[in-house]
Amino acid sequence: MQVGGLDGRLPVFVFPPSLTFFLDDATTHKQIVTVYNPYDFPISYQVLCNAPNRYTVDFPHGMIRAKCSLDVIVRHTDICLSNVLATDKLRIQISEEGRKQVLGRKDVLVTLLKGGPEKHSANNSDRFESVQPAVLQQGQQGPGTTAQQQQPFLQGGRGGPSLVLVGAAVVCLVGLLLPTEGDASSSRLPPYLHLNANIKIVIAYILGLLTYAILRAG
Repeated sequence: MQVGGLDGRLPVFVFPPSLTFFLDDATTHKQIVTVYNPYDFPISYQVLCNAPNRYTVDFPHGMIRAKCSLDVIVRHTDICLSNVLATDKLRIQISEEGRKQVLGRKDVLVTLLKGGPEKHSANNSDRFESVQPAVLQQGQQGPGTTAQQQQPFLQGGRGGPSLVLVGAAVVCLVGLLLPTEGDASSSRLPPYLHLNANIKIVIAYILGLLTYAILRAG
């Protein structure tokens, strides 16, 4: 496959999109970034950083086979108060195996916070305040502002995944089941329902993120 003409516009698929380390929780000082290769050819990857003295990466460069993924372990090596709230960037860039031309890049934001995950979550929840419309705060009620009429939008079941996530995952699954553009096999569907391979790659990536979110919510 010839990819040299893409001029750095090849999408880079990385999860998670950001990393958060916590000062008081040593279990968060080592985290995993997964780099995916959904393409039909092997790619080379390289991990760069704007603050390389703060982090170590087990395998900062290497090769990922076609249709495979690789877990990269990232360690924060400068956990201290002076680095709290500092936001750094890990840059994952890819190229075709055996070539130096960069085909795509993706930045992963990295932040160090005080305390631990539970304390940070509790602090955030304490900051919620009323966002009632001004007319209600003044004791007035306009049309359509009663409490009974204000319903959550597509709220999921208690303790379960949101209907929005499930619906989006179903849409992605249907998209993957549609015929591929240029497929020689016969199909009764009209041509405009034939998706090209690049679109299906993006849909597959989104479906993976949605599946992860649904499993966590469940």
